[in-house]
Amino acid sequence: MAKSTLPVIQALRETAQRLAAEAPYQWGHMGSCNCGHLAQTITHLSKAEIHARAMQRYGDWERQLTDYCPTSGLPIDATIDEMLAVGFSRADLTHLERLSDPVIRAAIPFERRNALRHNQRDDVVLYLRTWADLLENSLLADIHLPHLLVPEPAEAH
Repeated sequence: MAKSTLPVIQALRETAQRLAAEAPYQWGHMGSCNCGHLAQTITHLSKAEIHARAMQRYGDWERQLTDYCPTSGLPIDATIDEMLAVGFSRADLTHLERLSDPVIRAAIPFERRNALRHNQRDDVVLYLRTWADLLENSLLADIHLPHLLVPEPAEAH
């Protein structure tokens, strides 16, 4: 799973918020699908720019991630580089496109989990928010504060 860092959590929450606010969503469009929206958040590229980059090589996001090569010089690989640099893995992004990470799905209420569809905006928003919650909880669990030391009372002389 992605690193439990503030930039990763913020990217997930911002993407979920934009989708919830009715940003254009089209699962079959490389710039407006699940990964496309996360790429928009991270790279600040438009959906059209992401789509144009992806069309320079064959395949959907899963194929692009399988064929990813950091030294290819292809613009879509530079886009993927930026997403990986934030703290996502290729597996994370592949799971995002299909809403298929078993840990994230297990955290979604049962009645919603069984009906989760990878190409439905509301389901994508739920998945992104659940993922962000899991990472945030993990991040908070890793924070250890030292116990507050209460000074001993001074002895009377």
